[in-house]
Amino acid sequence: MTTTQDFGTYGVWRGVTGIDDAFAQATERLGFGALWVGGSPSGDLEAVERILDATETLTVATGIVNIWKDAATDVAASFRRIEERHPGRFVLGIGSGHREATPERVKPLSAMREYVSVLETEGLQKEQMLLAALGDKTLAFSAERTLGAHPYLTVPAHTAHARTVLGDALLAPELKVVVNADRDEARAIARSYLKGYFGLRNYVGALVRFGIDPDDIASGGSDAVIDKVAANPTAAAAVAGAREHLDAGADHVSLQVLGEDPIGSLEQIAEETGR
Repeated sequence: MTTTQDFGTYGVWRGVTGIDDAFAQATERLGFGALWVGGSPSGDLEAVERILDATETLTVATGIVNIWKDAATDVAASFRRIEERHPGRFVLGIGSGHREATPERVKPLSAMREYVSVLETEGLQKEQMLLAALGDKTLAFSAERTLGAHPYLTVPAHTAHARTVLGDALLAPELKVVVNADRDEARAIARSYLKGYFGLRNYVGALVRFGIDPDDIASGGSDAVIDKVAANPTAAAAVAGAREHLDAGADHVSLQVLGEDPIGSLEQIAEETGR
């Protein structure tokens, strides 16, 4: 079974279309404990299988499979196929997406409960699943029925609160980072990427709840907000940003590197962490 320790302290988060064999192998070579496959990968999990085939020991997790896109029975069958080939190296992360992008998203927590129940019936164990979670009810459910929670686009204050809700369950927030010698350019890269996310109510609501001024988000992201959710411009700043989440109670932080040279940035971050 996958445990908290299998994730390591630092991982890498990247959209599924941006992960090729070279990127996966670099993540493993540089000593990061886990590679999170984002961008709502398909429920056939072929992308996950390809990454596992290309690596040897790396833990792979989805961040996340969208429950509205693929039936739980189909996803469970994909999971069993992968578990047979790569036992103990894959954790299925699932989530309910965003109301703006998914019109059928009604009563997401109830839908998540039903989805997890089907996965359990199909043979998945608690330690083989985790949830995208921001609100208290979803966080509590993730601790009750899965390995834990993978919050996306949060601040350390949210991490500290999430720890009180989760107890001993896995807490693995995501943090965007930009390694670029020019701080203004680093902020511009992050601001461009975050533009769409700042239009999603679940993320904005969580940020505001934990201390971000709505006006700072409405303006496209003030420098202070950008620096908080996308640590920049150096590898040292990226590690310091991750350390804020770890100090607040995270077990593991998945770093999403933005910019034109993600492997180069990861190399600098790995060096900074002593890997």
